[in-house]
Amino acid sequence: MASPRSQEVMRTDSEAVAQTTVAQTVEVIRSRWSITPQAGIILGTGLGSLADHIAIAASWSFDELPHFARSTADGHRGRLLGGTLGGVPILAMDGRFHAYEGYSPQQITFPVRVMSALGVQLLIVSNASGGLNPSLNSGDIVLIDDHVNLLGAEFARFARASRTQQADCCELYSAQLLELTERIAASEQIQVRRGTYIAMLGPNYETRAEYRWLRTLGDVVGMSTVPEVLVAKEIGLPVIAFSMVTNVFRPDDIQQNRSEDVIAAASNAEPKLRQLVAHLLIELKSDRDQSSQVSDSAARVASRH
Repeated sequence: MASPRSQEVMRTDSEAVAQTTVAQTVEVIRSRWSITPQAGIILGTGLGSLADHIAIAASWSFDELPHFARSTADGHRGRLLGGTLGGVPILAMDGRFHAYEGYSPQQITFPVRVMSALGVQLLIVSNASGGLNPSLNSGDIVLIDDHVNLLGAEFARFARASRTQQADCCELYSAQLLELTERIAASEQIQVRRGTYIAMLGPNYETRAEYRWLRTLGDVVGMSTVPEVLVAKEIGLPVIAFSMVTNVFRPDDIQQNRSEDVIAAASNAEPKLRQLVAHLLIELKSDRDQSSQVSDSAARVASRH
């Protein structure tokens, strides 16, 4: 067993390697796109059509970016997009990485570190999920306000390691962003609700007994999101996470789940998600612009005295 001192040395070496690999990826992106993005967006299964509404200034396939993994899941196109949504500069992943594809927590979360290094101020995460709460329906949008990590031992160790980097793990999902999104949804007459997301390893769908057990733990179940959220918390990025319910478990009406059905259901719900995300970005930009104007005015006043 390694001593505390040797563990500290190993962690320091690992962090140095991570910083180097992030810098190499940032250099490739900056060679074609010099804008500083205000938000990072991760698009989940079936939600890639939102990318079609981004004013794209630059794009990279994941295999063009050093140290990026490859998307192999259905409905994930495997592109990084630099551009604007609602007039706000953003960096979007059109596809993500999953543990069931064989990727480590470090590989899955690497793009979040790159986004942070490029200057994003918040992380917007989306996923497709199965509904556990019987009051949900296909096409509903759940705002994730907490999660249960059932991704396995490797990801549990990763979660513990990430949590040693900060004192407060109670608010992984920004309360301020949740409240703002709820206000926006009400103004746009889009129904949303909060819920707990359960992350499973996958890629299989759950059995009837597993569904019943999982219902005691949360509202929706999927196979992603938690690793990215943990790293966002570690590095100080506020997170808002949307879960698109593609099917709902009914104990007395068991239906076969197919990946193409999940993708289709998420795609059908995508316009509502796009509307919410675009409005959220505009609201946040307006708040920042007003704060900047107040700061500039205060500085001018101070300079006269």
